Amino acid sequence: MSASLTNSLAELSVKGESRFSVELSNAPILLCEKIVRRVPNKRIVAQGVWRGKAVFAKLFFGKSAAKYLARDKHGIDLLAQSNIATPEVLYTGLSSDGCVHVLILEAIEASQNVEVAWLSLNVANDRLQLAKQLVAEVAKHHKSGLLQTDLYLKNFLIQDNKVFTLDGDGIRRLSCIFKERQKLYNLATLFSKMDVLDDAWISELYAHYCSQLELPCTPLLEAEVWYLTQKIRHKVASTYADKKVFRTCTDVKVTQSFDLYSALATGLHQQVFSLEVLDATLTNKQANLKNGKTCTIAKATLAQTDVVVKRYNIKNFWHGLNRAFRKSRAATSWANAHRLMICGIVTPKPIALVEARFGWLRQRAYFVSEYVDAPDALRFFAQTENKWDAALAMATLFYKLYLLKITHGDCKASNIKMVKGEPMLIDLDAMQGHATCWLAEAWFNRKHVKDLKRLMKNWVEDAEVTALLRQAFDQIYNEQYPYEPNPILHRAGLM
Repeated sequence: MSASLTNSLAELSVKGESRFSVELSNAPILLCEKIVRRVPNKRIVAQGVWRGKAVFAKLFFGKSAAKYLARDKHGIDLLAQSNIATPEVLYTGLSSDGCVHVLILEAIEASQNVEVAWLSLNVANDRLQLAKQLVAEVAKHHKSGLLQTDLYLKNFLIQDNKVFTLDGDGIRRLSCIFKERQKLYNLATLFSKMDVLDDAWISELYAHYCSQLELPCTPLLEAEVWYLTQKIRHKVASTYADKKVFRTCTDVKVTQSFDLYSALATGLHQQVFSLEVLDATLTNKQANLKNGKTCTIAKATLAQTDVVVKRYNIKNFWHGLNRAFRKSRAATSWANAHRLMICGIVTPKPIALVEARFGWLRQRAYFVSEYVDAPDALRFFAQTENKWDAALAMATLFYKLYLLKITHGDCKASNIKMVKGEPMLIDLDAMQGHATCWLAEAWFNRKHVKDLKRLMKNWVEDAEVTALLRQAFDQIYNEQYPYEPNPILHRAGLM
């Protein structure tokens, strides 16, 4: 087996130019023009041309390449046999040197990825109609005895009003036992990929699902779907933020040694974010954004990007001993930035987590994020003429945090930047994601009330902004409580 092509593709699966070609066994050359997905050291999905046709190609390499291609092809065959729309397979085989397994699929003309289409729709009713189309497609899967286990919006295409199912790798047959439970869980998985504010549609979407399968729509099962949606969304966010981004994955590259741990956004070099380089950005105390005992913050330019470097300092021996065995605050910020991103909450892009270590003992730690040039909430409200829209945006943000069971922990105005009138959360080292079970509900409500009180304290001397925020919170939160005041707002003193 020739290793040259495998090595080249392995490098491209991490970063590099998109245009390349692959010689196929007993078939014309595949021209790849744009890489659309990279799974480091495992596979590449590319847009290209083959036999004069626009295609998408999946290139599998590594020790399990044959297994992954066979599973993908089998899933596509199951969809086709069930008359479920999916791109046609044009070629299955090997590269000319036998080291890369290749699956070539037709490109669906004039189609759009559903995730892209969803994000482009600003009118709620348009998103609802698209959601109904997806629900009908999932119902079609279930009617055929199939499950799409990797149920992300990006795994569907839409062409006019026709939905295509992608990614045969995630297609499985429904099991013989607990079949109805599997269907409910799968439907809830789809709902969990939508914005948390769109959970208000679950009742209507579940009724649409039942009508497609000619099933009775019961309040008990509807409530079960809603509960499963919250559970799945919380589990996915926690798994991604608390586990996945601390090891090498599609989005992150991790390097670890006896004296160093670093997690970098994919495509960045460790040398650019070494301890020496990061410390050098913090040496000019007069230029720093903050010089404190617990942390030092500076703006810098690294990897041609304006960033904020935040170093969590060790104040003394006892403080160092206390922090050595615990998760660093930089790691907490790193996790929470990714938690917010996967939940659709705006925050500066996390770029790097770097920790100085002595074996398992943690020492000083650094969190690097994208620099965002925008005023904080206090300055923005003092300057803007459109205070009502800003107040509504602020109330919507905190309502989303309420639904997602996330508390910030330090809602000073300086920790909320306003970007084009929309709030962006920063300083995430006190943020917490709370469990969805009823036992944790009281604790979360208490912490959320504390967040709201701290937020309102920023404008305690500004009667106009205080009144606008009260009105905005009343409007947004009480949509779910039309007949009585929301108890959370009452406890926070906003009623």
